[in-house]
Amino acid sequence: MGMFSRRKFLTTAGLSTVGAIALNACSSGETPTATTTTDASPAATSTAAPVNAADAPEVTKAKLGFIALTDASPLIIAQEKGYFAKYGMTGVEVLKQASWGTTRDNIVLGSDAGGIDGAHILTPMPYLISEGKITNGKKVPMYILARLNTNGQGISVANNFKDDKIALKSDVLKETFAKQKAAGKELKCAMTFPGGTHDLWIRYWLAANGVDPDKDVSTIVVPPAQMVANMKAGNMEAFCVGEPWNARLVAQDSGYTALITGELWKDHPEKAFSLRADWVDKNPKAAMALLKAVLEAQVWCEDPANKEEMCKIVGADKWLKVPAIEILGRQQGKVDYGDGRTLESTDLSMKFWKDNASYPFKSHDLWFLTEDIRWGYFEATLDSKALVDKVNREDLWKEAAKAIGKEADIPKSTSRGIETFFDGVKFDPENPKAYLEGLKIKKMA
Repeated sequence: MGMFSRRKFLTTAGLSTVGAIALNACSSGETPTATTTTDASPAATSTAAPVNAADAPEVTKAKLGFIALTDASPLIIAQEKGYFAKYGMTGVEVLKQASWGTTRDNIVLGSDAGGIDGAHILTPMPYLISEGKITNGKKVPMYILARLNTNGQGISVANNFKDDKIALKSDVLKETFAKQKAAGKELKCAMTFPGGTHDLWIRYWLAANGVDPDKDVSTIVVPPAQMVANMKAGNMEAFCVGEPWNARLVAQDSGYTALITGELWKDHPEKAFSLRADWVDKNPKAAMALLKAVLEAQVWCEDPANKEEMCKIVGADKWLKVPAIEILGRQQGKVDYGDGRTLESTDLSMKFWKDNASYPFKSHDLWFLTEDIRWGYFEATLDSKALVDKVNREDLWKEAAKAIGKEADIPKSTSRGIETFFDGVKFDPENPKAYLEGLKIKKMA
């Protein structure tokens, strides 16, 4: 009998007191706050043979950041299930970050100065950090070693929009927002970090429905774990964030899910596993050990037989601090939107390994850079392909996949080809310029 089969669905008390919302939508993110450390002692469950002397890592310690989101599960599971220790990385610490701004600041510091060596991170951030765009001009070269997941985010709206039936394709969205704005209301749409994935999803959705995210609404920055409390307090009309916060909003009847992002772009890339380039270059064997551990954890997380245990582990107080039952449903592809609609589709749910979810396609990173150009986070003159070739280390991913016996899962190309979005727009990685020119709403000249 399943872990939750004898339990009633429980809603929980509200989140902690609502914090002030950072209104710096076009700035470099939130004010730095202290990093909270988690219990880092690994529960080594691996029965693998000891690490080969030739593969022994240069160091056994690494500090990795994570945000309280379900897509951090591979790092959490790699720690809890002993995959890091299996490959000789016995001193790994997986450290909770208060916000993506904190993650950025601690990466810039590096572990030698009290920060971190790498993190579970929004895929565009390693590019923005590498180019100094969100670090006051200080360039800190980064490598992306793996994609941590595809799909699994959501765009949620306030309950007072239920009668308007706002969803994926909403002809009424522009008119509804325009009426409220004309009545003097400031419309706030929250995301987690300027230029990050959630920012790009909500901007794409708004623009595809005729709403200019820079002129018709205010985009604001709110850390993931504070989304539900701020929606409950009436501080925003919509937000985009990863799970479990959309599901938690519905569980607390404080809003509803307009769409899950797999509907916006099926099997879209999301978080990345990224490390400082200097750390990887100095410790190549340790970096490979970390990567192999993360990939094995992704394979474990993908197995349907492990979903309940995964949710129980990551839901614990030292990790996400969310009841496991509020994480499990959407992990199994069961979506209660909160407005009477339901969906059951594992094909649109968060993926960690299957359908090449872990492989860091360069074509996907190119889309993120193209969208960041669209909204003014990068200059139109950026040599996107050269930057992707510098940051994206799919070569290391391939090496790690072979080492863990997953050579058959290595894609034949670094491009997944032409991508199609819910509004029919296509992105051809061979011609990003044509994609940009075809978009009606954009900030760039």
